[in-house]
Order: sequence, then C-alpha cells, then structure tokens
Amino acid sequence: MPLYAVLIYADDSAHALDATEADLAEPDGHGDELAASGVMRAAYAFAPRALAKSIRPDGVADGPFLDAPQAVAGVYVIEAADQDAALAIAGTNPVIRGSGGVEVRLVHSGGTIPQP
Repeated sequence: MPLYAVLIYADDSAHALDATEADLAEPDGHGDELAASGVMRAAYAFAPRALAKSIRPDGVADGPFLDAPQAVAGVYVIEAADQDAALAIAGTNPVIRGSGGVEVRLVHSGGTIPQP
C-alpha cells in the first residue's frame, strides 16, 4: 500500500519545550488515534520555529527557511490505499480547524536506515 507524508502547517508548533500535557492533548490525541487505527507509520513533531536554523549559501541563519506566516510544525507518514483515502485521513488533523492546514504528498522512496 502506498505511503503518504502529511506535512502540518501552523502558526507555530504546539510542541514548545515548556508545553504542558493540556497544551498537547489535542495534537497528541490525534496522533494516538491514527496510531491506533493502524495507518500511521511514523510521526515527528517539530520544536517551535524560533529554534530553527537554516543553512543557506552564505551561511547559517536563525529561523525557518521561509519567512512565512506559517511553518512546518511536524510531519507524519500514513499508509493509505490511494490519494483520496490519504486525504480523508489527513483531513481529520485538528490544525485544519484553526488557521493552519496540511499538505499530503505521496512518498516516492526511502525509509528508515538501519544502524550498524
């Protein structure tokens, strides 16, 4: 079955270093639901954009790569029969109810790298 990456765009990551369980209840609950359903294959929540560093031709810069109102707050990989099924799954992400959204991309290749 194909894999799809779901990129989460938000004003910032909910996963601040000092985030409380209450702060994370909704996003983590959504992840738990996807994991329990068996479709989630990997998930990564990113720290807030203020902690990002970008490497550019002229050196390292503070902040995310793009200066945009929203940043990538996290990414997860799901397994779905087709793009329509992936869109239906990704459409349950709670960030969509706010000012954010998600992007769904078919995974072309790759995977975890075994460690020696």
